[in-house]
Amino acid sequence: MPLHEALRIAQENNLDVVEVGPTSQPPLVKILDYGKYQYQKERSQKGGKPAGQEVKTVQIGFRTGAHDLHVRATQIDKFLSKKHRVKIEMKLRGREKAMAALGREKFQQFLQLIGESYSVETPLKSFPGGLGMLVKPT
Repeated sequence: MPLHEALRIAQENNLDVVEVGPTSQPPLVKILDYGKYQYQKERSQKGGKPAGQEVKTVQIGFRTGAHDLHVRATQIDKFLSKKHRVKIEMKLRGREKAMAALGREKFQQFLQLIGESYSVETPLKSFPGGLGMLVKPT
């Protein structure tokens, strides 16, 4: 379409005419909001969210074996070393809910397996499905 027609359409819609392909013949242009275009381009160059904002979740069970707990602890160590916050959940099912005190003890023992230094962001809480805690790197 002719340039003057593209400019008229852009003005009617409060948009801008942006040259996208200057090397092509004829030059390629788009009608868009240039401020929004710059913002999205800047966001894509930065890579989105800054590191440390992501929350990783690790789930353990009441009857989880010792080896599996060590595996989960090493996962948490990796997440904390990459500056991620980690939500640790212990699922309690059926009669396990009645033994929440034992679950808390097992949870505390599991926290001692974590080698990376961390601080507690949200203390150990009960929720309908079990126990949970949020930790962050120091």
